[in-house]
Amino acid sequence: MHGHVPRTPEAERTRRWFMNKALLASGVAAVATMTGCSADSTDSSGTSTPSGQPSGMPSGGPGGGAGGMGPGASEVKYEDFKGVTTDGKAADGLYSIHSTGVSTTAVVQAAQAFLDGLSAKERRSSTFDVDDDEWLAWSNVDGYEREGVRMGDITVAQRELGYTLLGKALSADGLTQTRNIMKLNGFLGEYSGGNKDTLTEGAYFFTFMGTPSTTKPWGFQYEGHHVAINYFVLGDQVVMTPTFMGSEPTKATYKGEEIHLFRPETTAGLAVIRSLTAAQRAKVIDSKKEKSGTDMLAGAGQDNLKLAYAGLPGSEMTTAQKQKLLDLVGVYVGYMDEGHAAVRIKEVEEHIDTTYFYWLGKTKDTSAFYYRVHSPVILIEYDAQSPLAYGTKSKNSGGSSGGPPSGQPSGQPGGAPSGGPGGGMGGMGGTPTQQHIHTIIRTPNGGDYGVDLLRLHLETDH
Repeated sequence: MHGHVPRTPEAERTRRWFMNKALLASGVAAVATMTGCSADSTDSSGTSTPSGQPSGMPSGGPGGGAGGMGPGASEVKYEDFKGVTTDGKAADGLYSIHSTGVSTTAVVQAAQAFLDGLSAKERRSSTFDVDDDEWLAWSNVDGYEREGVRMGDITVAQRELGYTLLGKALSADGLTQTRNIMKLNGFLGEYSGGNKDTLTEGAYFFTFMGTPSTTKPWGFQYEGHHVAINYFVLGDQVVMTPTFMGSEPTKATYKGEEIHLFRPETTAGLAVIRSLTAAQRAKVIDSKKEKSGTDMLAGAGQDNLKLAYAGLPGSEMTTAQKQKLLDLVGVYVGYMDEGHAAVRIKEVEEHIDTTYFYWLGKTKDTSAFYYRVHSPVILIEYDAQSPLAYGTKSKNSGGSSGGPPSGQPSGQPGGAPSGGPGGGMGGMGGTPTQQHIHTIIRTPNGGDYGVDLLRLHLETDH
């Protein structure tokens, strides 16, 4: 057992209160909550919420966290975890304990170095058992009450050890993506005049499950607003799902640095849809449903999601089309270290004929669309959503004129112009835009958090 003191019932209720409250929030109250306004708000049930309660508006839609909001009422316990399935029953025989030939020594050493650099109190607050429910308790909400050690509260030297750990676990692109999401979270805080405790670069947390080892199971979680990386290690096997990445905005200038996120995810998705014939596109593009402000299904709190296959299977694609689909998967998988990314791509390729591609919305370069890649071993969602806090200010709204922060040019680069589509108050019913994107990658059928591998390990080795 680890030295971590479990959350008290009161603290657990606070977390669940926040998520259940978030599910009810809408309209002006929702935007006010996200931007950290201190005025009392009223949810759609008419219940008044006093200032001082946990702040932060979820960047997803209603529906139990489907848009990536957080566990809330739909949170399951580790022992009840099944994973994403098509019918509630996990398929057998998909995963096995084996050697990948890709060393995990570097990430083990980096994790141990980070833990060694913490104080005894910091270490106790961030360590859990390898099968702890904390794995499943991640959230996309900026104000969600998190466990672990907060990057903004530790020393520069400690923080650098944390970034070194991320650098060993992730590829160069993965580390850059993560850091840029953090930076744009800071940008959003300055832009909106929002919560300076949560809409910052420092509001990201490390937790560790088990003890770093090259032989025994362990893992870590790195999460905050618009980032949740779950990294499980068993020997030289790695599972880096679920991994949630998002941003609002996706394009801005922060402290003189121009940042534009999710271009590879956007262009690779368009490359797949544009490679298809008219007949194939008719199967992929859902003609019975319009793109809404939020369409993600497998966000936080949806660990036991039932999701049927939809769209076009790889078995009905040409060799070239299958390769474009694999290239798309490679963008997401490519955020983990290169060696384990190659192992993962091979696993996906083995199931390419039963890998489905599904699409909502238009297919122009600037369209706000949703797509899904779904097979027995991988689930990817990309969702361009309606604005909640960025690009929602109207010239005549009477709100803060809020000049652009940190050298941001006047206007809203790449965002919805004032009074234009997606303008006004935004919110879940607003017009979606590429300036607010959510993505997630999961391992269906019990693979997330390395649960299936851990169970196999315990059955065979203990």
